[in-house]
Amino acid sequence: MGLLYSMKEGFSGIGRAKLPAFVTIAVGFFSLLLLGLFGTVSLSFYQVIQEVRSRVELEVFFDETVNDDQARSLGEKMQAIPGVAATHYISRDEAASRFRRDFGEDVVTILGMNPLPRSVTLNIDQRYALPDSIAVIRKKLEALHQGLDIRYNQEYLTGIEKNARLFTLITAGVGGVIALATIILNAFTVRLAMYARRDRIKTMRLVGATRWFISAPFLIEGAVLGLVSGGLAALGLWLIFEQALLRYEPAIYQILHPSTYVIYPGLVLLGIVLGFFGSTWSVARFLRVS
Repeated sequence: MGLLYSMKEGFSGIGRAKLPAFVTIAVGFFSLLLLGLFGTVSLSFYQVIQEVRSRVELEVFFDETVNDDQARSLGEKMQAIPGVAATHYISRDEAASRFRRDFGEDVVTILGMNPLPRSVTLNIDQRYALPDSIAVIRKKLEALHQGLDIRYNQEYLTGIEKNARLFTLITAGVGGVIALATIILNAFTVRLAMYARRDRIKTMRLVGATRWFISAPFLIEGAVLGLVSGGLAALGLWLIFEQALLRYEPAIYQILHPSTYVIYPGLVLLGIVLGFFGSTWSVARFLRVS
């Protein structure tokens, strides 16, 4: 009975305060739509970063003192180092074949000998594809044998990590501001509704109504406003991607689209959560003051 009353009062509250509810839904819609766009770009960027990390490789070249058997043995030891996902041994003959494939010339024909060294290519686990982790792996490689020539694009990897951190901070900051604005707007609407029914609330408190019984309708009201805002934002984002981006920028669509499967339901859920928290904040403050 109490739940039915709370739901009825919650929906009635929206009907009594149509203008504030409309403003909250409208601003919540634009806020969550913007948050959805940021979230989609951020998630897609994160997936691209993970893809780049999964392709990070180290090349380890051996000097002339290391023969084939020794090089293969060292390659097996490298495979056991934490963070190394896979290794591939490249003999001098295979290196010559690769040279011929890439440059269209036979190095032996050109020089009369094969000067290319034996090497091992190490694929790094994406969880370890960070500058600090790579440095640790490099030290462990150097400890296996003296004279190893270890190469990887350190500047490129460092640049990726710096840009990833910067982008994450910017996105988190913008997302936090938008989320806070949505909470405040929901709180404002619910507080107006409570102020309009302040006499009824006082009467309910005098007859012994519990705090939950008084608060529940307003919490439901805030959650409903958030649900509507989140649903409209998800619909708006769908129209942007499926009707506009797919038609005019299919290349960008292909990059961003996989992330939308998480963002669509996320916007609806986030709208409900932000609306509920905004209402909780407003109700707690109103009841404390009154």
